[in-house]
Amino acid sequence: MKSKFAIILVGLSIFFSCNTEKKKVIKDVEPEKKNILFILADDYGYNDLSYRNDSFYETPNIDLIAKEGTVFNSGYATCQVCSPSRASIMNGQFPARHGITDWIGAREGEKWREKKRFNKLLPPKYNHNLAHNDVTLPEALKEAGYTTFFAGKWHLGSQGSWPKDHGFDINIGGWDGGSPRGGFFSPYNNPNLEDGDDGENLSMRLAQETVKFMEANKDDKFLAYLSFYAVHGPIQTTKEKWAKYRDKAEKNGIEESSFKMKKFLPMRETQDNPVYAGLIETMDDAVGVVLKGLKDLGLDQNTIVVFTSDNGGVSAGDAFSTSNLPLRGGKGYQYEGGIREPYFIKVPWLNKVKETDVPATGTDFYPTLLDLVGADLKPEVHADGVSLLPVLNGGDIAERPLIWHYPHYGNQGGEPSSIIRKGDWKLIHYYEDNRQELFNLKTDLEELHDLSVENSTKVEELKRILFDYLEEVGARFPIKDPLYKVELEERHLQNMATKKLESLEKQRMQFLSPDFDPKNDWWGSLQTND
Repeated sequence: MKSKFAIILVGLSIFFSCNTEKKKVIKDVEPEKKNILFILADDYGYNDLSYRNDSFYETPNIDLIAKEGTVFNSGYATCQVCSPSRASIMNGQFPARHGITDWIGAREGEKWREKKRFNKLLPPKYNHNLAHNDVTLPEALKEAGYTTFFAGKWHLGSQGSWPKDHGFDINIGGWDGGSPRGGFFSPYNNPNLEDGDDGENLSMRLAQETVKFMEANKDDKFLAYLSFYAVHGPIQTTKEKWAKYRDKAEKNGIEESSFKMKKFLPMRETQDNPVYAGLIETMDDAVGVVLKGLKDLGLDQNTIVVFTSDNGGVSAGDAFSTSNLPLRGGKGYQYEGGIREPYFIKVPWLNKVKETDVPATGTDFYPTLLDLVGADLKPEVHADGVSLLPVLNGGDIAERPLIWHYPHYGNQGGEPSSIIRKGDWKLIHYYEDNRQELFNLKTDLEELHDLSVENSTKVEELKRILFDYLEEVGARFPIKDPLYKVELEERHLQNMATKKLESLEKQRMQFLSPDFDPKNDWWGSLQTND
């Protein structure tokens, strides 16, 4: 009996072992029909998610993409503001090459004086529309037989340069505007988005439209590009979510002050904004709706999911929403807080790499996605991007320079500058005084120790590579303002360091007050102009 029982156990063991191996093989089999779900958040910082920082914000659905996919710890947007980064995803080119170097609508040249910032430089002109002569990512996928869908924020040109003009079959909500003109609750004041019932949430609506598209096209190959307006200002949430995060901030301990003056503006250094936290949670809820839709439709195992952002979290300017610490700076800034982003790629049939420190940027999505679905690459278009497929397969890619070119001041307090990262080294060139800063990101991610003096050879090497590239692509540069007066700028900066800082601290405590009442039909809106 014992020997018979042993034989049965061995047989069962072999049976379950074979079945387990069979299941594993099935899971890793590359599907013939591959879909793409690309999720792009707006102004969403590296540390604005509980995957990296669970002290305040709650993002279980975005976290799930990170946990089930590959996390690029050194994942970057190609610019510290939105339109340039969004263009780079579409065409695989750095902003200096495609020419959209500022958010579309920003003042350029002498018009910058209208901002009354009294700066030393006048920013150059920039392109105001995505170029029609470049084959965009959706156009390349259409050539490969894909149906393409866009929902949400576009901000890559006026009528004639909207999503349908650049390869998307369907456009819901994409137009000139870079912010949700009607706020995050219907009516939306958007010519390409029909209003829902009063109070309908914008992020949820975009998610639901995305699920409808996927359901209608579940038997075809598709690109679903969900481009949230969240978490851009005006920051808004519901009373219930505001109360949840106000109580959470109180339990964490509310600091007496949050803002410190930087070169041009005060900057937030705490994550305790309950309105912004509620806005984040709603966006995460919407991500959950789309992920559930994929699963319910049986598409979760053959759909690539990407999640990223177009620039860093807003710590200064706009809605002064969040802190990116320990990363320095935020949206609009030349430091890591302005350009390092959540950067997750989930490929269900690839499970080799959970995290990588290989630097990646927004130009890499174009060739990577074409590579993943077996479509022909277009290196003549995505000239600054490389396929990350070797990394996703557990390998590596050749070291290459990453280039940023933002010759503008913007609204958040960053400085006109160009940046190069190569290996662990990052060089920042400033146009106001032509100085350089050099950081080793491996040992100093916070960018607190400028090593340019003791590493002059490295400075010259990186500077040469940077400016050779900028010259090659015909980059534009700022010029000195002949009307600049130092006393006017000093008076303006003194006002920022006193009255502006005081008003921000006062508003912060109002948001955190148990008696906070926005006295509006929506919660906690703060208008922004980009």
